[in-house]
Amino acid sequence: MSEPQNELLEILDLEQIELDLYRGLTPARQGQRIYGGQVVAQALTAAYRTIEGRLCHSMHAYFIRPGDPSIPILFQVDRARDGGSFSVRRVTAIQNGKQIFNLAASFQVPEDGFEHQDQPPVVPAPEDLLNEEQLREADGVPPRDRDWPVEVRPIDPQRRDQTKPMAPLYNVWFKARQSVGTDVAVNQCALAYGSDMSLLDASLRPHPVPHAHLQVASLDHTLWFHRPSDFSDWHLYVQDSPSASGGRGFNRGSIFDRQGRLVASATQEALIRHRPPG
Repeated sequence: MSEPQNELLEILDLEQIELDLYRGLTPARQGQRIYGGQVVAQALTAAYRTIEGRLCHSMHAYFIRPGDPSIPILFQVDRARDGGSFSVRRVTAIQNGKQIFNLAASFQVPEDGFEHQDQPPVVPAPEDLLNEEQLREADGVPPRDRDWPVEVRPIDPQRRDQTKPMAPLYNVWFKARQSVGTDVAVNQCALAYGSDMSLLDASLRPHPVPHAHLQVASLDHTLWFHRPSDFSDWHLYVQDSPSASGGRGFNRGSIFDRQGRLVASATQEALIRHRPPG
């Protein structure tokens, strides 16, 4: 029997169409908008195509317009700087001649240095938890909305019919469904893809409004990569939301690997507002 296609690696497999210009495709099953983590991961992949011998340590991105999943995305890379230890790249994502997203990423030659980190909380193992597909099936969510190339297992899931406010905290285990190999850059891009899947949920948990009555969207996304990791194995995503105001929720995340190493940190501001009637 042949192996199933690795959708996540296909998403990261950009086509070079000119110097510093790449084209990325969207899986056919996606809905009216492109998933934000896909654009983040593809833009970081495009930046990496212009880098040798350096690893991304931080990236800052803005979602400018909703993406159209029916047409490819063009990624234009600007080689802003190549220094002795650091390189900076700016990436613009374009559809129909308009910017839908931009990203700035910094890359560093690996080096040794001081070490310390926060410790992860004590939580149930992923093997003891239901995954999001099982939880959504119980809630009656159609299969096409349950199947993603990253598997997520919430530690304290919130049901769709939840009526009681919960603390603005949300911890999940997550990983690639299929192996993404051992390349550090590919693992960073795969982790970037998954990092947008649940982060804004922390800001929604104190406000038990049915999803049909909400308008939500990622506004920006920032990642800091602290240590290399294997995203084919489970990672713990510790997420909280210290503030929501003005129709926006602010969210933070710490990402630990299975060995308890802090491998990345994330922040995101998201649009969270009541959907207008009709």
